[in-house]
Amino acid sequence: MSRHQAYRNYDYENDLDEYEGAGNSDEDDDELSPEDRAQMIAGTSQVRAALGSDSAKVATQQIEEALWHYYYDVDKSVAYLSSKYIAPKPAKATAQKKKPAEPSPDDVVLTAQSKASNKKLAASIPKKKGVAEERDDGATHGIKTMKIDDTPLPSNKNLDVIREFEKTKRKKHASLVVVGHVDAGKSTLMGRLLLDLGVVDQRTIQKYRKEAESIGKSSFALAWVLDQRSEERSRGVTIDIATNKFETDSTSFVILDAPGHRDFIPNMIAGASQADFAILVVDAATGAFEAGLKGQTREHSLLLRSMGVSRIIVAVNKLDSVGWSQERFNEISDQVSGFLSATGFQLKNVSFVPLSGLYGDNLVTKSSDPAAGWYGGNTLIAELEGSEPMTRALTKPLRMIISEVFRSPQSPLTISGRIDAGSLQAGDALLVQPSGEKAYIKSLELDSEPVDWGVAGQNVVIHLSHIDPVHVRVGDIVCDPKHPIPNIDTITVKVLAFDILMPMQVDVHRGRLHAAGQIIEIAALLDKVKGTVLKKKPKIIKPASVARVVVRMGRKVPLEVGQRVILRSGGQTVAAGLLE
Repeated sequence: MSRHQAYRNYDYENDLDEYEGAGNSDEDDDELSPEDRAQMIAGTSQVRAALGSDSAKVATQQIEEALWHYYYDVDKSVAYLSSKYIAPKPAKATAQKKKPAEPSPDDVVLTAQSKASNKKLAASIPKKKGVAEERDDGATHGIKTMKIDDTPLPSNKNLDVIREFEKTKRKKHASLVVVGHVDAGKSTLMGRLLLDLGVVDQRTIQKYRKEAESIGKSSFALAWVLDQRSEERSRGVTIDIATNKFETDSTSFVILDAPGHRDFIPNMIAGASQADFAILVVDAATGAFEAGLKGQTREHSLLLRSMGVSRIIVAVNKLDSVGWSQERFNEISDQVSGFLSATGFQLKNVSFVPLSGLYGDNLVTKSSDPAAGWYGGNTLIAELEGSEPMTRALTKPLRMIISEVFRSPQSPLTISGRIDAGSLQAGDALLVQPSGEKAYIKSLELDSEPVDWGVAGQNVVIHLSHIDPVHVRVGDIVCDPKHPIPNIDTITVKVLAFDILMPMQVDVHRGRLHAAGQIIEIAALLDKVKGTVLKKKPKIIKPASVARVVVRMGRKVPLEVGQRVILRSGGQTVAAGLLE
């Protein structure tokens, strides 16, 4: 009974007051995360700067509410605040005719109810209710003004981008993809190169080394410069394309470190499609080179040539593990030269560099090891500087495959990628395929610096406006609305077969674009040199043969004549070729 007595005398009102008080804090700092608070402060200052002298007409709370509603988009917030508080639209004419002393609709209804109880009241209430609805429309006018359509279009300077590019004294831009068999040391090699060039400091490497030692992978510290994902670090393999940048006296390079494991070949294809030239890393350790030759080294070489890469530097890595043996280096060079030549590479565009990625020998400076004194050729960085980027398609219509989609302080929707053809500038209208949605360039970045324009061959970051993020995905194509790339579901491809081809299921790859399809027809077997028809509608195509095949995909994708595509089936690359 005493327990029931205690509950009977319990002061519930006190607890309710405390509960209600704890939940109704007015401080914004308790509601916003540190990241949101930092964005809010930066956005508020940008809005006030954009409003200029009119900023005094707007309270800080009103600015913050607008920024929160528009996901920190400064332009949209400024447009809303201007239309709402600084230069509001004139009220409706019907509202201006009302007398100031007119009673409210609710007062009219209450008065009528007290004076009459006949059936006329039922007919009068709907009329009064209509007036109330009109008043409610006026009350919600502020909400209706918060529309994306009110946002002004980004300004366009209407520059002649090609002429501006020709006048500029910027360094050459080149993209290189690093490929090779799994565990050949690609990420470690690039991490060491960035360290020796001063892109990464020694303190960062020491930090990575301590973190790597804690999970028993101390030798992976240099690889962690590029392998940033936790899964990559725990497994010790690159999964997605890792990017970084460095500069020499003449060229600005973008590194695309591609995964070597066969499970991640689609990501390797995406990297190769953006590259001007490639570094093929082979492991010189006894038995490792031979295993790689049977593994991904050969397939990566096929894919590089299929994607149009013609310049290749073979990095004979870990040669220090065999005592800098010149005999081993020559053996590897002869074998690799043989299959690269068979793949279609011209040997004048192939270079070999003996090096040690872990210790930095022959990367930026020549090896100081006396055992490596027999090598008198260039270092890896010298070979890269001597490589010319591909010819840029500057005057063709704009084409860019989206590599990343993310949100940034500058815009709720930001994309990045390499411009394959054409040019663009801030304020331009863009068309995103296959969604068919139009967007505008709010601003541009190149090498983390704001710029007014970009041209083919450059890796740019584009801040978009006037488009919903649901219409933009990785692998989509950004193009010129006046010259759009078509969306198609059936393609005719002139392919070089790497495996037996027949009507079968295949996956179509172009850069980040990936679509499931089926070879529905083998139109012809072709002569390798002349391209003439040797046999119409053969049942199968043997490896190393050239054929014309028709592929139907499960959905429409943006593709056009002249583009290179890869066909894969069962985890293997079976063919590659050009769209006709």
